[in-house]
Amino acid sequence: MPVNITESGLVSNVESTPQAVIIGSGFGGLAAAARLTARGYAVTVVEKLEGPGGRGFVYKQDGFTFDAGPTIITAPFLLEELWELFGESMADHIDLRSLTPFYTIRFDDGSTFDYSGDTAAMHEQIAKFNKDDIDGYNRFIKVSERIYDVGFDQLLTVSFDSLWKMIRVVPKLLFVQFQRSVHGLVARYVKHPKLRMVFSFHPLLVGGNPFSTTAVYALIAHLERRHGVHYAMGGTGSVVKELVNLVERHGGQFRYNSGVKEITVQNGKATGVLLESGETLNADIVVSNADSATTYAKLVPQTQRTRWSMPKLNRAKYSMSLFVWYFGTDVQYPDVPHHMILLSKRYKALLKDIFNKKVLADDFSLYLHRPTATDSSLAPEGGDAFYVLAPVPHLDASVNWEDEAEEYRSRIAEFLSETVLPDLNDHVVSSRMLTPVDFRDRLSSHKGAAFGLQPILLQTAWFRPHNRSEDIENLYLVGAGTHPGAGIPGVVSSAKVLDTLVPDYSVS
Repeated sequence: MPVNITESGLVSNVESTPQAVIIGSGFGGLAAAARLTARGYAVTVVEKLEGPGGRGFVYKQDGFTFDAGPTIITAPFLLEELWELFGESMADHIDLRSLTPFYTIRFDDGSTFDYSGDTAAMHEQIAKFNKDDIDGYNRFIKVSERIYDVGFDQLLTVSFDSLWKMIRVVPKLLFVQFQRSVHGLVARYVKHPKLRMVFSFHPLLVGGNPFSTTAVYALIAHLERRHGVHYAMGGTGSVVKELVNLVERHGGQFRYNSGVKEITVQNGKATGVLLESGETLNADIVVSNADSATTYAKLVPQTQRTRWSMPKLNRAKYSMSLFVWYFGTDVQYPDVPHHMILLSKRYKALLKDIFNKKVLADDFSLYLHRPTATDSSLAPEGGDAFYVLAPVPHLDASVNWEDEAEEYRSRIAEFLSETVLPDLNDHVVSSRMLTPVDFRDRLSSHKGAAFGLQPILLQTAWFRPHNRSEDIENLYLVGAGTHPGAGIPGVVSSAKVLDTLVPDYSVS
């Protein structure tokens, strides 16, 4: 039954529980489901995949468990808040383990850097390359903390649904040098080229090029030092599972294999969703955790789009995509840490190939994840579970992944065998791949971009698709493609923004 909203944003004389439909069960959708359920909404989450998680889906095969996407949990307090909404404790459901070091970074010459939150240990690692950069690192960390104090503590959950809100924070953004790039900021303080790589790679974790991503994202360095880098026992999928359980315990519903064909709109207001099956679900509000560009390009009727028209969507700059190879081995590699980043000799040039030229280069930089370094439950006894991820161009590139995928995987396997996983090809007993085509077709990402819009200056805050739709009343957006952006802290915070936008209801 439709609800009546007063000028104050509240509902009077409510005769039924207000209905909310959430499109997608990624971390943004799950966080939105928890928050809206706690506020009295009857929540239905519709998910096109066969299970929850979106990019945080879980693959199980041959006795191995593979997290499909996110593997790093930072700012765990943002997740804890979701259980606290119901008077519960996350620790009763999820076993988080703090990791040290956070990552081991391997350069093309075989030298390594153990990246952690321990100041003394970091000074020791820096001295291996250039002891004169220790002071610069200390100054950079102080700058990162100042950026965190503004960007994370003050701006993360601001809705930015009006230009005035953006104008008001410009002085704060100038204070944190948001007009610089992350790499440009790092280069002010650190001189050794390898150390510049070490302290500027973080934007790649949220889909950004370190040479063009706004320096606001330099806050990640302090975020990790302050709150640590964590692993959830059982894999990130265990967090997804427990968030679903949390919502269901308190009345929310999940419907899988339920792709959305269209967001229904009447008189400029979202009224529900039309499923691909032909079924219509009516709702008082609709929250899209689908990719923001896909939401406007495919789910919102063309006649209802004004600001986010197709020409504007096509002009936007999108993140890179990813090639991911999930594999299990029948032996263990105890010398390989939980998180390892293997950098190509080319840094800026490779990123230019990926983000600007949009060509598939002969070389690659890799993120190698070995969760069985911490959690043996993800592999059969005596084996290891891995995934290796390579940033690649999105689908504007002229790459036929049907033809290229296996050859690309083979090159990665050969490289790993020659460097950190000896005789790898002789020991792989389980394998699957994810390409940019899968990001487009399975995960509904525009252009197959793995993180939506790039986090560049003119696609940040007010310049991103707003959490409250500019075009349609009662339509809200969460996830990587809206404010504040990608990464688990970002998408979980996008749901927190809704608390300032979605009307409260007093249910009688």
